[in-house]
Amino acid sequence: MHFIHAWEQLNYYHSAETAQKYLYSCYKGLNKDKAELKSYENCYPFIYFLQHGEIYYNQAEKSPFAIKPVLLFYGLIHLIKACLLTVDPNYPETTSVLAHGVSSRKKKKQHYQFVNDEIKIQKMGLCTHFSSKMFHVEQLDGEKIVMKDLFLQIPELDDYYLFQHTENIVRIKRNRNTFFIPKKILDKYHFTIDSFIRFLKQRNCLNILHSEFNDEHIILTCTEDSLPSLPFRYHLNKNCYCLPTKQSNYMYYPELMIHYLLLYNLSMVARYETEWWGEVLKTTPTNDYPLIKAFLSSTEKKSPILVWQYLNNKP
Repeated sequence: MHFIHAWEQLNYYHSAETAQKYLYSCYKGLNKDKAELKSYENCYPFIYFLQHGEIYYNQAEKSPFAIKPVLLFYGLIHLIKACLLTVDPNYPETTSVLAHGVSSRKKKKQHYQFVNDEIKIQKMGLCTHFSSKMFHVEQLDGEKIVMKDLFLQIPELDDYYLFQHTENIVRIKRNRNTFFIPKKILDKYHFTIDSFIRFLKQRNCLNILHSEFNDEHIILTCTEDSLPSLPFRYHLNKNCYCLPTKQSNYMYYPELMIHYLLLYNLSMVARYETEWWGEVLKTTPTNDYPLIKAFLSSTEKKSPILVWQYLNNKP
């Protein structure tokens, strides 16, 4: 898959006529009677969310590292709200969906490390709302998540983990509609070849026509238009698909959710844990700093692309 410049593509929506027609195409399957009215009502909010999101990202690119998480988090919120308008014509229907929908530990433990920090997803708020409406991910209320489990789902952090002598992803070679998956994934997932292929078919993440294997790879021939979906993720820097080496519930979290949750907690730390944040930036006493820096560099480029992909894949 060739990723183009996301902001240039998102710019095409910055016209009331284009935005209205696009939203109408999204709404006519949801509520045909009100599709036209709602598309006119929402075309300007849709444009403004995209434009405000871009402004935050542009400022984040120029800003000191200390405030970058805050700018990126609010930029992503605006982009997600634009996406929400494509599936929820009445957004925001109540004030309850305006809150972030996540909480963090108010008092940090001694010898605090960000990778071991924990957040909790709330019943109401933007997080559960967009996860449900955009991705049909339900039952998140009360879910407690540790940051290191989220970092493992970011493919672009693979060089950091390799430097730490661990492997967080297995890269997959592709030749048109044929995928070559390294056989070592079987040991990581404790699968046989048959059970692994069954697993992929049950998840419906590839339209597999034929499977075979050699000494190094499981070779899957798929339909011409087959694009892998979760648990496959796309590695932006290496221009390839990959699978996480560790099975977990988080491997099925859409990547925009992962970026949202990490940026939420990082922005909270940058705003309210000034002493610890200052130490991280000046003395870098733990492994937190290089990991956070690598993630912020990744999300600055990738989250707008994920938003463009989401909008582009709509009817």
